[in-house]
Amino acid sequence: MEKLSALFRNKKVLIVGDVMIDRYLMGEVNRMSPEAPVPVVDFRAEDNRLGGAANVALNIAALGATPVLLSIVGADEEGKICKQLLKKHRLTKKGILTIKKRPTTLKTRVMATNQHLLRIDRETKKAINKSVEVLILRKAQKIVAEEKISVVLFQDYNKGVLTKKVIRTISKLARKNNIPTVVDPKFDHFFDYKKVTLFKPNLKEVRQVVPFPVLINIKSLTAAANFLEKKLNHSITMITLSEHGIFIKKDNLTKIIPTAPRTIADVCGAGDAVISVAALGVAVDLPISLIAEISNDAGGKVCEKVGVVPISIQDLVS
Repeated sequence: MEKLSALFRNKKVLIVGDVMIDRYLMGEVNRMSPEAPVPVVDFRAEDNRLGGAANVALNIAALGATPVLLSIVGADEEGKICKQLLKKHRLTKKGILTIKKRPTTLKTRVMATNQHLLRIDRETKKAINKSVEVLILRKAQKIVAEEKISVVLFQDYNKGVLTKKVIRTISKLARKNNIPTVVDPKFDHFFDYKKVTLFKPNLKEVRQVVPFPVLINIKSLTAAANFLEKKLNHSITMITLSEHGIFIKKDNLTKIIPTAPRTIADVCGAGDAVISVAALGVAVDLPISLIAEISNDAGGKVCEKVGVVPISIQDLVS
């Protein structure tokens, strides 16, 4: 595993998708409200973190590679915070577009003694308009022309950045430049990711789109993967199975990687860790079994931590 650091070090990852701010309001609970049967949180601290595709960028950086984010923020306070956090973590802002009259996605979590009590989302899920699409596609062309991109990672949260046109145009751009593509999809554009290298839905998403029951066994998951591959014509299928691990398929090779026993603190950010490791595994052409193993390990180790936190190369090799 020590060789992973050297393999990942010079790789650049273009991450296209929805960035957001994860805000944590932390305090203590010592009583119930007299107004309703809910706890009263005595506020102690506030913490803003990069979330969504920006958390994937943090993961990529923590793994020793270089992320280049392509996304939008609003002309609001959270947009400023996002840019400040990117600077703090030494991540480039060259692919971040500021869009007026559109809020930066904000997820506010209320925490008490490491317990997640409540989440409040402020966002719009409306697709970006055609003028913003043009700006994003121009940025993509410029980044690919100027940077030695090793892999393109589509990180979709259904917040509007990844439209059908953006997906298909950037996918075509990647293929033209012999750059592999990796996808963490969501439902709205599930079947728009044609001819990508690695497609990574979770089991819930697969069960929503496959017209037959999907069980957690090789035969059933292989049938589901075959259905997806017929629709999308991609090369590798990776299905995350939550506490049951990861299923992976390439050609006739299929495998389920089970999870190791762990003390779960928080599942937030596990998917980001999995797709980050998988993308770098594809970038350096690791065997698919190894990609599944280290991706599974990354997701599990993130679950041992509270909040949305990146996986590091030290976590992987330990």
